[in-house]
Amino acid sequence: MVVKEKLVHIQYFAILREARGKTEEDIQTTAATAQELYKELKNKFGFQIFQDSLRVCVNDEFCDWQTGLKEGDRIVFIPPVAGG
Repeated sequence: MVVKEKLVHIQYFAILREARGKTEEDIQTTAATAQELYKELKNKFGFQIFQDSLRVCVNDEFCDWQTGLKEGDRIVFIPPVAGG
């Protein structure tokens, strides 16, 4: 089975933005799900936050980590935010 790469747009907030040094970027990935994509990014960029602490949105909708990804999707990983 040939795994096809897709271009997705990622937005980073709070601690992830600080860790990545960017607010957003386009990435080529073979990840089939939001979960696979976060694992890929965590390994590549050394994110310290665990998936269980995040929410994920795909195309402006909160979704399950098993949500499938397709070309052109917009993904946002939302970490917990402390206020004060």
